[in-house]
Amino acid sequence: MTKLYEFSANTLQGQPFEFSSLQGKVVLVVNTASQCGLTPQYEGLQALHEQYAEQGLTIIGFPCNQFGQQEPGSASEIQQGCLINYGVDFQMMEKIEVNGDNAHPLYAYLKDALPGLFGNKIKWNFTKFLLSKDGQPLARYAPTTKPEKISKDIEKALSA
Repeated sequence: MTKLYEFSANTLQGQPFEFSSLQGKVVLVVNTASQCGLTPQYEGLQALHEQYAEQGLTIIGFPCNQFGQQEPGSASEIQQGCLINYGVDFQMMEKIEVNGDNAHPLYAYLKDALPGLFGNKIKWNFTKFLLSKDGQPLARYAPTTKPEKISKDIEKALSA
């Protein structure tokens, strides 16, 4: 079994989510923040979700407060902000850490599989990881890479 499918996390509503349910899906994992200069990327992520979900794309957002304390809110505040400000209805998870000793195991795995420019660390909010239908990490995108710029990679992964 692919390593991705061994992970689990809790949704923003506190419900368990097993990544084994993602088998056969192309997955985009993003660490998010509500008070970041890049927060408008929620719009682009939602557009990708609307365009590709029926073809097999799953977007998973992980709120994180490790970069400039830009995600200080509670789960309900994060949920309200995502919904009201950006119409987000893709899967949002509970707030996690992506760097350091308390990093979520999924992020430890993704950083090892696809190190970034600064090595085995997430540089900032809205770092994106694309995974294939069989759960293999395909690509890592910088925080400043707008979601619409990765649509061709998503299409290629969906057609593979």
